Amino acid sequence: MNKVDLVSSMASISGLKKADADKALSAFIQTVTEELARGEEIRLVGFGTFKTIHRNETEGRNMQTKAQITIPARDIPKFKPGKQLKDAVSGLKK
Repeated sequence: MNKVDLVSSMASISGLKKADADKALSAFIQTVTEELARGEEIRLVGFGTFKTIHRNETEGRNMQTKAQITIPARDIPKFKPGKQLKDAVSGLKK
């Protein structure tokens, strides 16, 4: 499913126009991005948690040249699914 398909699905489920569903999805994506960039966490009970984690600097290897390289430290986004989402995906129903 791509963004167009997701917007169409959201519009049909919610009864919104596609343009309004697209605005809602874009606002959600923008909000999550901005909050994670500030180091904040977003918890959607039953769905999951968006957060950032810090990865320390590590040593790696360029597989083509076999040269050792340093992979810089960085913060990366992480999503942890909630119980309801996990159950729905695994086929368990409440």
